[in-house]
Amino acid sequence: MARASAHPAGIRIGGHLVRPGERARIDLPLPILFTQNPVVLPVHVLHGRRPGPRLFITAAVHGDEINGIAIIRRLLSSTALRSLRGTLLAVPVVNVYGFVRHSRYLPDRRDLNRSFPGSEGGSLAGRLAATLMSEIVTESDLGIDLHTGAAHRENLPQIRARVEEIGIADLARAFGAPVILDADVRDGSLRAAAAALDVPVLLYEAGEALRFDELSIRAGVRGILGVMRRLGMIRDSSRRQRSPHQPMIARSSVWARAHTSGMLRFARPLGAWVEKGERLATVADPFGNGEEAVTSPAAGIVIGRMNLPLITEGEALFHIARFKTDAVADTVEQFQALLEPDDLLEEPID
Repeated sequence: MARASAHPAGIRIGGHLVRPGERARIDLPLPILFTQNPVVLPVHVLHGRRPGPRLFITAAVHGDEINGIAIIRRLLSSTALRSLRGTLLAVPVVNVYGFVRHSRYLPDRRDLNRSFPGSEGGSLAGRLAATLMSEIVTESDLGIDLHTGAAHRENLPQIRARVEEIGIADLARAFGAPVILDADVRDGSLRAAAAALDVPVLLYEAGEALRFDELSIRAGVRGILGVMRRLGMIRDSSRRQRSPHQPMIARSSVWARAHTSGMLRFARPLGAWVEKGERLATVADPFGNGEEAVTSPAAGIVIGRMNLPLITEGEALFHIARFKTDAVADTVEQFQALLEPDDLLEEPID
């Protein structure tokens, strides 16, 4: 991650020059709507007075994943950024088209996170992806991409990254999520396209689509600031509260699936430690007395869960990160105790 620092004259995004010490919002033009209304990709550029890494933060690549939008809003108001070294590029809503429709996808039903690196002459998804890549990703040193679970699926706060890359495991731990999942990139994803340019990306998963989750938001803001401290982009104050937990790396994960259709009655919550063969839930016939247990295919932590109780045979219900020791359960408990809000009225959701 040793790229040259930004030119002393400033950083240029979308034809706009942001000089050292300046902060700006730049609206990158995107294809217009069929109603002829303009659409823009808003980018917040914070260019520090002193040289340092260039970090991009993206949210709502899937238009219904809104936790990341709240995370970026809070991040941009943090007083820690006053001493910024290097450059922060924050894109609160990447998939603007899906966001205004409360949809994961673009109007043509394409998944933007399977359309990278995109093409200026391609589909709507391809054009949006190409704009993000050329203006934001190409010259960056590192990215953090903020996601949630899909509709009716909730994720425990976690980081996904290729931990074998030099320095990435250290940055993933600096984020402070209780679980780090060693996950390879998927073709067409932002993470894969950035990796092809030697720009590593940490993917933060937390919460559920179309829902604000206060713990996930707090963890996201805290995590990004932790990474920025580790990169030397902001001061590392000795008065700052240290995390009591040590994130643990899972080398693989597995899904527990439904073997029959029916109504789901949960037995184990998100973040729970489970043994192989332990009952996670029960599927009941809504018109009779038949029941069937859903059991864990491996020992580990529940990092993802279906929240909709009406399920169909073959559906993925519980995502288990494999671990050989239940010590990770203490890590999850400490993390939740540290960030669980005592009174939501003291820190309202954005």
